[in-house]
Amino acid sequence: MLTILGFAMIATFLVLIMLKKMSPIAALVLIPALFCVFVGKGAKLGDYVIDGVTSLAPTAAMLMFAIVYFGVMIDVGLFDPIVRGILRFCKADPLRIVVGTALLAAIVSLDGDGSTTFMITVSAMYPLYKRLKMSLVVMTGVAAMANGVMNTLPWGGPTARAATALKLDASDIFVPMIPALAVGLLFVIALAYVLGRRERKRLGVLTLDEALVEEPAEQETVLVGAGTGKSPKSSGGSGTGADLPQQPDDDGLQGLDPDRPTLRPKLYWFNALLTVTLLTAMIMEWLPIPVLFLLGAALALTVNFPHMPDQKARLGAHAENVLNVSGMVFAAAVFTGVLQGTGMVDHMAKWLVDNIPDGMGPHMAFVTGVLSIPLTYFMSNDGFYFGILPVLAEAGQAHGVSSLEIARASLVGQPLHMSSPLVPAVYVLVGMAKVEFGDHTRFVVKWAALTSLVVLGAGILFGII
Repeated sequence: MLTILGFAMIATFLVLIMLKKMSPIAALVLIPALFCVFVGKGAKLGDYVIDGVTSLAPTAAMLMFAIVYFGVMIDVGLFDPIVRGILRFCKADPLRIVVGTALLAAIVSLDGDGSTTFMITVSAMYPLYKRLKMSLVVMTGVAAMANGVMNTLPWGGPTARAATALKLDASDIFVPMIPALAVGLLFVIALAYVLGRRERKRLGVLTLDEALVEEPAEQETVLVGAGTGKSPKSSGGSGTGADLPQQPDDDGLQGLDPDRPTLRPKLYWFNALLTVTLLTAMIMEWLPIPVLFLLGAALALTVNFPHMPDQKARLGAHAENVLNVSGMVFAAAVFTGVLQGTGMVDHMAKWLVDNIPDGMGPHMAFVTGVLSIPLTYFMSNDGFYFGILPVLAEAGQAHGVSSLEIARASLVGQPLHMSSPLVPAVYVLVGMAKVEFGDHTRFVVKWAALTSLVVLGAGILFGII
């Protein structure tokens, strides 16, 4: 019964947000609350929610201060050279812009954190997509898939979780997977090329000067191959997320305004050094990530905006993004809290494992790779790697399949995982890009699942899995 209710809860949530019958934050709260009552554990809803909030509170804190930190860095002009470099490469060509999005997201993902990747990528690329009337879901989809492939880095999370759960060395899991992951990244870039050609065919190619002098127009969220629809201003985020343009809907390229009052050119190298130090501290794990961003945001505000009114103005400029993202994280805590607290997620996992045919035993690595695609989408990485992976590894060992192969196969689902409604970073992505979460989901699921299958196929072909 719990298995059926668990799948029904997830399906109800996805259908309602994709059809835009409910907002994600409302669906994340109300649907699990309703199903908790159906399960007969309504009296324990409070405990489940508090447990979920407690587990996600550090993530919410990290996102809040990361948004403030990178928002300030964008305000003061730290990323302007990157934006100008991308402009020179892209030359107002939709194909180059989409490919540039994939490359930028992949490069920035080296820091191992999806939220910072999405903030930097959207801040750099949003003005181009907006001005050229390109599909914003193409930007969010390509960025999410590129980051999903790179999320398998040992310091990105999944590899470390798999190593911990199965008591293996992270390098033994990751290093042999590099060829398969490289194929996955090349596939994302090739997909970006195909999507970019579609956008070029739809929009044509402009020179940068022509793009700059065109009359401003309301941006539409265009679903390539799936019709069009308006992207409401209430969908979250505030332009580039940094409040660089005073009126972000009036001019898509004002984010490059060299005369904006928040620029701090004399402090450029200080800000660059601070950011490099912060990212290094994250990778080296000198302090917990929430603490690092809290300290970084406080230091960035104090040095760049020493006067209190200016600091309040910067905090106010980013308040909408902070509230949207942190609110979504705490709403997701209700969903995860109910899934785990009621035991639905355990029953769903057991049902899946029990229904694996006996003949598939010697192919448990392949089975693990296939299962990782939906399971890491419908549950947190912690739930999958610490709850399900050990069961799959034990089943594999009974048929002579090593835990290392199982661990490598478990990384396959990450390109899709990064667009899961249970991943807080995805709300940073869609919020800053002003894209409805349902639109992003409809667009990205098929392509991300295909990317995961390409990684799995490459792993099998190379004999890694």
